[in-house]
Amino acid sequence: MYFYRKLKLFWMDNWGKILIVFFLVSMILFFVVMLQMLDPYHRLTMLATIPMYFLMSVVSAVAFVYLYSTVLMGRGFSRMRANVNVKSENVNVRFRDVIGLENAKKEAMEVVQLLKDHARLKSVGGKIIKGIVLKGPPGTGKTLLAKAIASEAGIPFMSLSGSDFVEVFVGVGASRVRQLFKKARLLAYTNGACMIFIDEIDAIGRTRRFSSFGSQENDSTLNQLLVEMDGLSDMHENVVVIGATNAHEGVLDQALMRPGRFDRQIYIDLPNLEERIDTFRYYLKKVKFDPDIDIGRLARRSVRKSPADIMNIVKEAALFATRDKRLKIEYKDFTAAIERLDLGMVHPLNMSRREMESVAFHETGHLMVLYYLHPTDDVFKASIIHRGGALGVVYHHPREESHISTRDKFIADIKTSLGGFIAERIKYGVTSSGVSSDFSHAMSLAHAMVWKLGMGTNGYIGNYDLIPEHQLSDDIKQQLNKETHVILNQCAKEVEAFLREEWVIVERFAQELMKRNELEYDDIHAIFAEHGKARDQVPVETVHPEDAPQDKNPPSPSV
Repeated sequence: MYFYRKLKLFWMDNWGKILIVFFLVSMILFFVVMLQMLDPYHRLTMLATIPMYFLMSVVSAVAFVYLYSTVLMGRGFSRMRANVNVKSENVNVRFRDVIGLENAKKEAMEVVQLLKDHARLKSVGGKIIKGIVLKGPPGTGKTLLAKAIASEAGIPFMSLSGSDFVEVFVGVGASRVRQLFKKARLLAYTNGACMIFIDEIDAIGRTRRFSSFGSQENDSTLNQLLVEMDGLSDMHENVVVIGATNAHEGVLDQALMRPGRFDRQIYIDLPNLEERIDTFRYYLKKVKFDPDIDIGRLARRSVRKSPADIMNIVKEAALFATRDKRLKIEYKDFTAAIERLDLGMVHPLNMSRREMESVAFHETGHLMVLYYLHPTDDVFKASIIHRGGALGVVYHHPREESHISTRDKFIADIKTSLGGFIAERIKYGVTSSGVSSDFSHAMSLAHAMVWKLGMGTNGYIGNYDLIPEHQLSDDIKQQLNKETHVILNQCAKEVEAFLREEWVIVERFAQELMKRNELEYDDIHAIFAEHGKARDQVPVETVHPEDAPQDKNPPSPSV
């Protein structure tokens, strides 16, 4: 049965070539027989003119076929340019090779079991899953997970991008979809199933725009995809389509997302703390680094970083160590790499001492409030070196994973934003233009608390931003704006009282920043400890190279 299917597939793929070869062989045999019937003179004349006739015929045939396929049939544009047929054994990515994504892998394992045991599913009247959408931020491992599904299931894997279907000419994308599914069904016929992975599927799967002026090229491509997945086709081979996108909810067409087409949606989030530690371990195995580096601290500093971001951090840290002519990467290289990727390159400025002092007090105000008053975030570094458009920065991040924000966090964020402004005003009696972005951040938070989140104290709850402005009474708007200013003023008073009480520490930090330009977390914690104001440090995990797993085939990060 298996040999018969292979033979049938070979005939379906090459029947045209077989008929052409048979015809050419028959013509050659006929020509040889006819030559034997001629006299020697005519036989030599015929043999002398045959090459010229043959050359003219070949040139004419090639020109005709080229013009017919490109101009009349459009196959020059609709042909799939990429080789999308990949054998499962060539993919060679297993679930154990994917770091993290535990919840996503559980859902993917169910799909693999269905593909492996589709006969039992069919016996009870069930149907195989038609499609899966992998949603998540860029660099989180959607492509790697799709490869793992195909490899674990042991089926052919066809991979391409949504942009491969997009062309200017109408009908080209739909033709490519037909070619793709025709090839996939043939592979599924002989292998039991086949998988199609379309990266950035939103390029062809966006919501259609119905217009009296006719449909767009993307619409016709999407229509063909809908038909091929679960429409008018009478083919019932197990072809599973996996699409990946980082587009927002509601971008993909509803007809594409209905049951029978994309039956499941798997969300792939950014890695948590343990997954970031594992990812750092993987990439650090490829470089030489200081064994005293706290990988746990690096992971905590990389909150909301994808595995691709972590790979880039390690790569940039290696570059910093190489520039300093060191053989091992140190912790300062990682901090420099993170700042380089997040804030841009360092741009030294010739600043007067007065300007430098003003920036130092401004950043110290942020630092003090963030370190001592913020309930969820912690400071990791303070700097008065010019990066991007900022003269200074206080680098901070959450102490642990969080997915919601409370009123206390919003208030602490507002206080942190106002810390620089208050510190400058206490020191000089006036402030500088550097407070503009801080005010924008603080006022947007206070506005959202009152107008959108019901976090005010005047009794107004609801999202008033949804109501058109002309439908809101002046009294309601005045009350909401008044509450916004109350929050800002109260935060400013509390920050000023705190900074005046701890002004000795403020002066110390400002002088240290002017002297050293940058202060790491350990330096900041040590200064607070000198004045008896240190808070408990975040526990970190120290991992030495010999403690890290030494697998012969280390798992690949989910990039």
